[in-house]
Amino acid sequence: MSSKKVTFKGALGETLAGRLDLPDGKMKACALFAHCFTCSKSLKVVGNIAKELVASKIGVLRFDFTGLGQSEGEFANTNFSSNVDDLLAAAEFMNEETGGPKLLIGHSLGGAAVVQSAHRIPSAKGIVTIGAPSDPGHVTRHFQTHLETIEEKGEAEVVLAGRKFTIKKQLVDDLNAARMDSCISDLDRALLVMHSPVDDTVGIENAGHIYKLARHPKSFISLDKADHLLRDDRHSRYAGALIAAWAPLYL
Repeated sequence: MSSKKVTFKGALGETLAGRLDLPDGKMKACALFAHCFTCSKSLKVVGNIAKELVASKIGVLRFDFTGLGQSEGEFANTNFSSNVDDLLAAAEFMNEETGGPKLLIGHSLGGAAVVQSAHRIPSAKGIVTIGAPSDPGHVTRHFQTHLETIEEKGEAEVVLAGRKFTIKKQLVDDLNAARMDSCISDLDRALLVMHSPVDDTVGIENAGHIYKLARHPKSFISLDKADHLLRDDRHSRYAGALIAAWAPLYL
């Protein structure tokens, strides 16, 4: 496979950093991958899933949202809506590079973002969520003890996954204002919901809610014994192989 660094303008006008992984020979389609809240394109689970897809002749664009990884901008100024707009900017970039994404894959909050953006990406034929919340407001549980301070002072510094982030009230308000149910029920795309029954970050009931609301064609795969971030390589490679097997039916 070949892999190259790419850049494009994001929702807030900052330059976003991405990596485009392409298979050798003829490509069947290309996927757009949205990583989890405060994560990056370099997270091992993202790379492992991308490798499995590329091995099946499906290219992958993975990128860092504004203010994360190697992308420009301040994370404190972003929110769920700007993440969705970053996704749309990535899809627009792919229109020129690969003919547009046929597959949208989102991990955790990235899963909610791809569902929210799917109806605005005409090229997308299939949607995959991995450990995704059915309500973006679920993310605020990660900094529940700081919500009062954020409400009173407008922001607070919180530690997430061992790193410090400034969380502003506008992010909390935007997460709580996002409505997913209508986006799920009106998705009009093939949907694959992947979730671990022992996920203690985003409970399995979120997958049940998404699956119940979605129309057919829809599928559910249990990522048995996997943690939320699929830290065990076996789990992330398994997820990637299953996506690669499912996708051609709809691409």
